[in-house]
Amino acid sequence: MKFLLVLMVVLAGVWIWRSRRTEERPPAPPTPRQPARPSAMVACRHCGLHLPASDALAGPDGPYCSAAHLRLGPARPTSRARDAS
Repeated sequence: MKFLLVLMVVLAGVWIWRSRRTEERPPAPPTPRQPARPSAMVACRHCGLHLPASDALAGPDGPYCSAAHLRLGPARPTSRARDAS
């Protein structure tokens, strides 16, 4: 009978020790996030600004960065550009 009492005390001690040990564990580190996939870049036909294709406005001549540039259309060469060529 004495051995049964000692066994019960030892088992209770092990159970308490294990339950407290799991509470002291640090939380698991978060899994690393997958980097965002690169998107295709396009140049505005009016000003040449490069922007993601998903943000560009589609026009008859190609992509534009804003509604104003879409309305203005493709850029015209400047006088400097004509003098250089």
